[in-house]
Amino acid sequence: MVVADGSFVFRDFLAATLGAAPEVELVEVCSNSSELEGAIAKWQPDVVLTEIRMPPSQGDAGLRIAGRLRDTKPDTGVVVLSQYAEPSHVVALLGNGTARHAYLLKERIRTKEQLIGAIETVARGGSVIDPLIVDVLIQARSRAAKSRLSGLTPREREVLAEIATGKSNGAIAESLVLTKRAVEKHVNSIFSKLDLPETADSSRRVKATLMFLAEAQDDDSCRRGTSSSAWFAPAAVS
Repeated sequence: MVVADGSFVFRDFLAATLGAAPEVELVEVCSNSSELEGAIAKWQPDVVLTEIRMPPSQGDAGLRIAGRLRDTKPDTGVVVLSQYAEPSHVVALLGNGTARHAYLLKERIRTKEQLIGAIETVARGGSVIDPLIVDVLIQARSRAAKSRLSGLTPREREVLAEIATGKSNGAIAESLVLTKRAVEKHVNSIFSKLDLPETADSSRRVKATLMFLAEAQDDDSCRRGTSSSAWFAPAAVS
């Protein structure tokens, strides 16, 4: 297998732990996404273990590599490590199926047996998802179902996001390449769906903005909150 992690400390831990495990044949340890892609091409590993964010971009390189492997080398298992249980990352990795994939939280890994067990499960074609990840997805879906913002169309949510920055209808129209009349229709629809009474337009814009920011804050708090330490208990998913 091939391992990649941008953190020297965690990379050293992985190299020591997996290098000493007779169940695992560790052929290369990488420090960035470029090295990882080169190692995959060179070794054609059965399993790749990677974090999500890696140098040099610090973006979602791990997820992009996992997506390419799903398309080009579907028999290659991918174990993704993350510091946060972000619903968007989970969906990006597992949205097209869970087979041969694992999503683990770094801070919840407690023993080498847990990590090695997840790798072996993925190599056999199974999948492993930290139970806390499942809880986060359920909570996110529940919040979305209860939120009045869930009734907005994608375009209306875009307009509301622009309202939240304090832009006028004219500025929103310019930003989204719409006519001012189209923006006005979207704004009125937003006010109606959010059940904001017919008061001063400025007051309704403030209330709509507060609702938008409150939901965004709840989502961010949930993601940050899941990074707290807890016992790691991988759950196999059929």
